Amino acid sequence: MIRFDENNEIITNEVYRAILVGLETTEDISYSMEELARLAEAADCEVLGMMIQKLERRNSATYIGKGKVEELAEMCEQMEADTVIFNDELSGMQIRNLEEATGVRVIDRTILILDIFAARATSGEGKLQVELAQLQYRLPRLLGFGKALSRQGGGIGTRGPGEKKLETDRRHIERRMDDIKAEIKHLTNTRNTQRARRVKAEIPVVALVGYTNAGKSALMNRLLSMSEKEDKLVGEKDMLFATLDTAQRNIRTEKDNEFILIDTVGFVSKLPHTLVRAFKATLEEVNYADLLLHVVDASYEQRDFQADVTEEVLKQIGADSKDRIIVYNKVDLLDGQDEEIATLLRSKDFETYCVSAKRGDGMEDLLDVINKKLFGDKITAVMMIPYDKGGIFSKLCETTHVLSNEYTDKGIKVVAELSAADAGRYKEFILED
Repeated sequence: MIRFDENNEIITNEVYRAILVGLETTEDISYSMEELARLAEAADCEVLGMMIQKLERRNSATYIGKGKVEELAEMCEQMEADTVIFNDELSGMQIRNLEEATGVRVIDRTILILDIFAARATSGEGKLQVELAQLQYRLPRLLGFGKALSRQGGGIGTRGPGEKKLETDRRHIERRMDDIKAEIKHLTNTRNTQRARRVKAEIPVVALVGYTNAGKSALMNRLLSMSEKEDKLVGEKDMLFATLDTAQRNIRTEKDNEFILIDTVGFVSKLPHTLVRAFKATLEEVNYADLLLHVVDASYEQRDFQADVTEEVLKQIGADSKDRIIVYNKVDLLDGQDEEIATLLRSKDFETYCVSAKRGDGMEDLLDVINKKLFGDKITAVMMIPYDKGGIFSKLCETTHVLSNEYTDKGIKVVAELSAADAGRYKEFILED
């Protein structure tokens, strides 16, 4: 793990050595623990071992039972671990008690996810949102964090924009939270202005949603390539939370239909509520979209679970009623498994498509259905635009698909594809059949 000082100079190249701990009450948590290991690796942490305890309910003081705490302390000493990561949120008291018992840093799944977000956020708004989430999480846990926050140096859960000397008093933290909320509100107002312009121009919006690392950014880049906009490609990596900052790109189809494609932050199971609240302003873009592309990693064994998590988050932000298409990506990893692909196509209530953003399989069909859903109500109209209404002709050229135009004695004769709304707006210029 690379850490930097105030002058952005490298301090050390350190890999944290961690033991993962989970509590199984009623449901099997093997998948959740596997994902926790992937999250730890995404935070540059070496996973040394894993402990799972079966209990009817968690211990209020130490999360796991007393005997397991002793066993965990012994594991830390024998394996020379410096960090323990728990699969659920811990209270401040639990963190304090566990650190005293084990002698190492103790963090939970929420801190781990926030740490990854802190390391990956690049835009000013993204950093503000992560810092707000960190503060919201830590404020009620100041007592438990007292020991950890008094340490010098870095570590998981202390880096990024959230490292603001949180051992200072509660009022300082609350003031900082108020300042961040004011800054985010200002940025939200700017986004609302941009959204109003889109609505006025009647440019539809398509939002990519889905589990982290499902291939949303790769899908966006494939659509951009098909639109001959290779210079507008977004960053993509085969890793968790590669995209944290919302990206927007204009896509123009062969028929000159234009829509805005939005790439959003990926979801994950047990996504911290503080993070959902902090990113609410960004996630609002999903609520204003005309169509959602729910991207699912077709090659992943637990794809149905990941799809259900995404649907649950959409419900949390009030976007569960939005029209959407289920896009099973990475079918190139299912080559030769025709029966598996056939199962995917009939497995959901929504319209489904199997694609490979990497190879381009199925992308033409996907773009066709996007066109039909966004522009399917279009009609071909013949219009006569008087010369003193030249602005109307310019507007038609900018916002509609003009098939032809001819300069006549009476004005400009235009043949264009119009939406139902456009047909109503320009009805005085439409010629009768």
